[in-house]
Amino acid sequence: MTSATRSAPDRGDGTFLNPVLPGDRPDPAVLRVGENYYLTYSSFDASPGLTIWRSPDLVNWTFVTSALEKPLTTVFAPDFIEHDGRFYLYIPFIPSAWSDRIPEPQIWVTHADSPEGPWSEPTFTGVSGAIDPGHIVGEDRERYLFVNGIRRCRLSADGLTAVTPLEHVYDGWRYPDEWITEAYALEGPKLFRRGDWFYLVSAVGGTGGPATGHMVIVARSRSVHGPWENAPGNPIARTWSADESWWSRGHATILDAPDGSWWMVSHGYANGYRTLGRQTLLEPIEWTEDGWPVAAASDVGAPLATPAAGSGAVPVAVPAPSDDFAAPAWGERWVFDNPGPDEQGRARFGDGLVLVAKGSSPSDSSPLTTWAMDDAYEVEVTLEVRGGATGGLLLYFNDRMFFGMGWDGEALPSYAGGIRTHWREPAEPGTTIELRLRNDHHIVTGWHRRPGEDWTRHGVRYDTSGAHSATMNDLKSLRPALFAAGDGEVVFREFRYRPLAEEGDR
Repeated sequence: MTSATRSAPDRGDGTFLNPVLPGDRPDPAVLRVGENYYLTYSSFDASPGLTIWRSPDLVNWTFVTSALEKPLTTVFAPDFIEHDGRFYLYIPFIPSAWSDRIPEPQIWVTHADSPEGPWSEPTFTGVSGAIDPGHIVGEDRERYLFVNGIRRCRLSADGLTAVTPLEHVYDGWRYPDEWITEAYALEGPKLFRRGDWFYLVSAVGGTGGPATGHMVIVARSRSVHGPWENAPGNPIARTWSADESWWSRGHATILDAPDGSWWMVSHGYANGYRTLGRQTLLEPIEWTEDGWPVAAASDVGAPLATPAAGSGAVPVAVPAPSDDFAAPAWGERWVFDNPGPDEQGRARFGDGLVLVAKGSSPSDSSPLTTWAMDDAYEVEVTLEVRGGATGGLLLYFNDRMFFGMGWDGEALPSYAGGIRTHWREPAEPGTTIELRLRNDHHIVTGWHRRPGEDWTRHGVRYDTSGAHSATMNDLKSLRPALFAAGDGEVVFREFRYRPLAEEGDR
């Protein structure tokens, strides 16, 4: 294996390759503002949450900000909208083990004068027992919020409060029972208006489970109040076979470009790499003569024509999350998992990252995680332990599943399957150590060394291919992570993430 440069999705020849936003970016919500697009996605148990990205063409994305500095609890699929020059994020919060502030699923809202912030503190809309909000303005100029089910309420004029209870408004489209899916799960409503029609884009089939489960369906009505007519071509997008490049395609937003073309942004798992989470996909939409959207790409894994072909945009690759820790990179490179209310107060930047220890092991330490964006990659870091702390480098899925190494100055504990193993890895005592993990298509090898010495390979390798949502019942991904547990603090320096390529591939 050799190190490689991360490739931009924009191939520079008028075509692009999916994913347009690599790594775990599930349930994308996309908004066009003039010539630019803005996108956010589910952040689940990450802090800060709801990271926002900007693009001139739906292909080349750059980080802007995080709208939710201190999540109240777990964040599910948001909606991102503009109304009368103001921008809103409708946020589903659900109960979690690390926060008791939300007793049941609820829809909250934050707003801003610009998609780039600053964003207000979130407030409760009054909608409980719901997730997956989708906002639309009706022909009566009233504001409505649709949620999973599919149910709907009317909002106040300022969009901050529900003024009617939820009512069931759409039964969904039913696929044949012999189709292999996870569950029916009518969810993810996203709405838009084209001509005289309102379009309701939903997901069915379940977001996890079998590769052929998740799918995109469409209905339309001349009124926001219905009745809703199902598209004759439903589902308009689905993974039909596990042989396809992308699995569990669904949770889509359909929107137009300035040139009048139409596009669909959705998510999916790379074939065989659920561990990377659900990545953001883009494909063209065409319209039938009688006004139904059709996903025009026969294979979203093949090169597709860019929305702004010939615009002269410079291809942008989402950078590898390497960091010298000279300054914070919250949201763009680092987020805490299962955070406390003031988690960022544990971190100091400048001469490396100083992270105050928390908990007794990786599982209760609220580790600092970043995104894995490649089928094969390598991460390494230098760490120094102070005052009785244990620090380490992990591939971390959640507090029940992680792999890697720790260091307490004397011993090098090993972790696999979410527990400390019985393996005793020999290492010379000292405060400072360098750690490396290589994930080579799910097979993880570790190394360690004293600064300036040769690398020593860890005695045990791990197979991480099962660390994903279908086995863990948790919609997350396997991520590089740093942790500090026990007492004292850990200083991390020179974190490096390197994509790997097969010899001769590049």
